[in-house]
Amino acid sequence: MRKVIYTVAPTSVPSNTVNIQVLPVCIKNLFPLFSKNTKQRQANLHVFEDWCGSSTADLRKNLHYPLYPHSRTTVEKLAVSPQWTNYGLRIFGYLHPHTDGDFVFAVSSDDNSEFWLSTDDSPLNLKLIAWVGMTGKEWTAPGEFEKYSSQTSRPVWLSARRRYFFEVIHKQNDKGTDHVEVAVSSRTPTLFSYLISLFPNSHESALSMNDVAHIPQTAASHRQTPRKQRSADADMLIEDRRDSFYKVRMLNSKFLQGVLPDCSYKPSYTIKDFPLLRYQGLQFVHLSYIYPNDYTRLTHMETQTSCFYSESSYYLKTFGFSRYMRFDRPATEEKENPDRGILPLFFPISKFKLLAVSQPVVQSEQLGSKQDQIQKFHKTNNTQIHRLNNSQPQNLQRDYPQPEKPPVAKQRRFVTRQKEVQLPNNKRFTPPKRDFNHTLERSNQRDLDPKKSPRDKDMELNMPQQQDLENSIVRGKKIAKGKINKRWSDRKEDELSNRAEKTKDTEGERRYFWERQEDFEGTDDEDLTPAPVFDTQVNWNQTFHVNHLDLQAQRSDWIDLQCNISGNLLLHSNDALPIVKTTLHFCFCGCSCRRFKLVRVVNMVKRVDDFQGSRYLLELELKDVNGQLLRVSHYIYALISHGWSNSWDSNFQQSKPKTLLCNPVGFHWNPVAMVHFIVPVKNQARWVQQLISDMEELFKITGDSNFNLIIADYKSTDMDVRKALEKSSLPRYQYVKMDGNFERSAGLQAGIDLITDDHSIVFLCDLHIHFPPSIIDTIRMHCVEGYMAFAPIVLRLGCGTTPLEARGYWEVNGFGLLGIYKSDLDTVGGMNTKEFTDRWGGEDWELLDRILQAGLEVERIYLRNFFHHYHSKRGMWNRRMSTSPR
Repeated sequence: MRKVIYTVAPTSVPSNTVNIQVLPVCIKNLFPLFSKNTKQRQANLHVFEDWCGSSTADLRKNLHYPLYPHSRTTVEKLAVSPQWTNYGLRIFGYLHPHTDGDFVFAVSSDDNSEFWLSTDDSPLNLKLIAWVGMTGKEWTAPGEFEKYSSQTSRPVWLSARRRYFFEVIHKQNDKGTDHVEVAVSSRTPTLFSYLISLFPNSHESALSMNDVAHIPQTAASHRQTPRKQRSADADMLIEDRRDSFYKVRMLNSKFLQGVLPDCSYKPSYTIKDFPLLRYQGLQFVHLSYIYPNDYTRLTHMETQTSCFYSESSYYLKTFGFSRYMRFDRPATEEKENPDRGILPLFFPISKFKLLAVSQPVVQSEQLGSKQDQIQKFHKTNNTQIHRLNNSQPQNLQRDYPQPEKPPVAKQRRFVTRQKEVQLPNNKRFTPPKRDFNHTLERSNQRDLDPKKSPRDKDMELNMPQQQDLENSIVRGKKIAKGKINKRWSDRKEDELSNRAEKTKDTEGERRYFWERQEDFEGTDDEDLTPAPVFDTQVNWNQTFHVNHLDLQAQRSDWIDLQCNISGNLLLHSNDALPIVKTTLHFCFCGCSCRRFKLVRVVNMVKRVDDFQGSRYLLELELKDVNGQLLRVSHYIYALISHGWSNSWDSNFQQSKPKTLLCNPVGFHWNPVAMVHFIVPVKNQARWVQQLISDMEELFKITGDSNFNLIIADYKSTDMDVRKALEKSSLPRYQYVKMDGNFERSAGLQAGIDLITDDHSIVFLCDLHIHFPPSIIDTIRMHCVEGYMAFAPIVLRLGCGTTPLEARGYWEVNGFGLLGIYKSDLDTVGGMNTKEFTDRWGGEDWELLDRILQAGLEVERIYLRNFFHHYHSKRGMWNRRMSTSPR
């Protein structure tokens, strides 16, 4: 093996030169005693793939860190470069010094890394002695050990008669040259060689991926616990009564029986036996309205997309929200013009372009005279520039032309793409009607004339500065010098000559837009004396008028596949509270009026039907005379009655529709229904183990035993799924072993076939789901046998994020997570196992078509704290490994 020597001067030791070499150097002639022992030349290497971030803290946020890596292997030296992206490494084992003495360790990596060393062979005594950064912004080049002071450790005394446990943590993002290496030196300039060995003194290849008892859990792996710290950015993570309402005891159903008249439930939006094209059912699924605000709108993600607003992202970037404002007139104008009223909305100044006269945009015959010729002026910086000593303006080639002003100040013309607007001399200019479909060009002038109209002054106060004057002067100098040596074509010379003649004819009449100037004296192109700069006066006391902006009222219950941050539709309190008041009056009038008291409206779900009547799910928290909290979760129907009246002329006329609150017969949910979670898997040991652990935690928190976990296993080789289920504390589980390649539809159908109770709920599930504690109760509430299925919208987390950050987007077009009664699923034919074999995706939309054609409706809401974990797709869905480099 080739020996590599690095020379560094550690900050914590004397400045004398020391020798450093990469660990380890197993050379036969130096250590013949260990040359035949392969275990003494390896360390444990655990890889956590497809996880974004640059810091070691980002690695510790990984759901599977440190016990369930993506892969477990070994490494023969502490210098690793997989040449890959977005991964984290954990290297650990034993260090065997060959002599006693003080040693200095150094680490180098891209991006962050940490080197931990124990005072003995116990992982419990680990200490952090060297590291590259903590924030994710630090990195080094390969072999660069002197960039940061933290890279080099203090002298550590080691004995040759002992072994020492060490651990290396490394995080790599998607940029740079990935590497991590550890070097060691002594105080004296002598060469040292060391050995490393596996921590458990055995290879992990013979162990299953869910065998984790041998993996050390150290201070390095659990140094920080960011998973336990909720992010303050996402409002959805704030505690809500909905999240724990399942714990409240249900009100006895006898108090709700017979209090409302019965009525048949026949919504107008069901499409039983309606012929649908493939995947057309998506068009017949509508969102429900929620009250009160559940904050499922991802406001913290609107920095990446602003699709919640009706304006396009380009419009918002250019004009902002100025169209929602009306600026108030100054008090002085109120006295001078009391009848003027409130100023109309100011146009965003970036919508206009300044006009100049050096290049007319229309023919001179159209404008009248040369003095009226104007052109587009592209400069939007309103900083005022004055030239002194009567110097003549230079004919410089700029990114924007010099603004000029016609001599007739009272005759102003404004040119648009389609028409020309000429202002009378004796009237105030009123801007033309706004047309956002066409670009409106306007002179962005700053006239210092005190006789200017107040309207023009107001518009000047709203002109933003967009360029720096000094940049413009430097650019002008460069262009001016370049023009001297630049060869122009004959055509260009003719154009410049003609333009010069026109300039000469009107030289005594021209002036700048923003201020009248004296005549300029001629100067050459090299005279670029900086002009004085005048800062824009800001009207700090400008006020404006604004109306309440209810963007929720402008939303539709159609599913917007182009916007994945909007969250649930919000029901206005004017619609929700009258329904609650009327329901309580009917249910608890009489002897029960004093027995129960309304504490709060926890949740309301409205499914709009403007023709037949809307359906409501009421979740109310009550308190009885003993102070005990009780729960009401009940469906009611606001039936619309269309009647006819006989007028005096014997003509029948349709009267105003009336709304009748009633009890929809048959439309009620079963609070104790069994819920079966069906998940097909193959070689996903860490995720299967996580699923089992999550279900155990769900049972522990809720105490609800009426759920069943069914796993369809396609001969997983990385773990014994059946054995893991047997070891679990789940109240119920079922296991079915599948043959062949992984097929989601076939796996789900195999799980469905295990269910014998037709009046139980089937929840078609995914493996990488984080469930809120209320998930079982929520599924039951939104599944009604013979009437309704439930397809909650899941939040798909982004790379490197956890449920406590909620950074991601709503999966608005996915229906793979579906709850439906077993009897209803059998009626529609179950899963399509013939068409969807090796294909992944589309089977959920095809099932949705058949559910809707059977006359069922599908409840579609954004579900709080319901996440899809970001995960690696390597090795999934029958994918094969390629040996070719990336």
